[in-house]
Amino acid sequence: MVLLFGEGGSETATSWGDGPMKLPALSLIVLMPAWLAAASAPPAAVEPNDFERLLDAIARIESQGDPNAVGDGGRALGAYQIHRTYWQDGTELLGVDWPYRDATDSKKARRVVKAYLLHYGKGKSLIEMARIHNGGPHGGRKKATLPYARKILVDGSLLTGLHAPSSSDSLID
Repeated sequence: MVLLFGEGGSETATSWGDGPMKLPALSLIVLMPAWLAAASAPPAAVEPNDFERLLDAIARIESQGDPNAVGDGGRALGAYQIHRTYWQDGTELLGVDWPYRDATDSKKARRVVKAYLLHYGKGKSLIEMARIHNGGPHGGRKKATLPYARKILVDGSLLTGLHAPSSSDSLID
């Protein structure tokens, strides 16, 4: 899939001749792997069960679900590997004053991650929400979070009906 960005927003172009295309004045062309394009389609509404599966997949990818995990040189805590600024944002969104060490409390950590993703991921796809978890509020737009998106899809429990990326799919460099 090719996304074309110009003055009038973006248009999607395909190469299999489904009619004439009117293209805007182009300023940027982005090549996107098919697996990510399918997973990144904006949702009409995120289903609660799908969102819960996303949270489970994140915990598995981050720490194998270990609430006592410490990573990133001691800068990430708990099953979701939450950094201090993420925790501060999430607890502020919840209106609670939990200390950062509570990121190792599974129930509190899940509530913080939910609040963070529902706030920064509002109107976004589940895979974009996963990228936000990995890369911060604008993580859904960072190419550095694409490998994380692949891990979430490969987890297999998240998005039914979407294929996991194959080894022949390439990520944006």
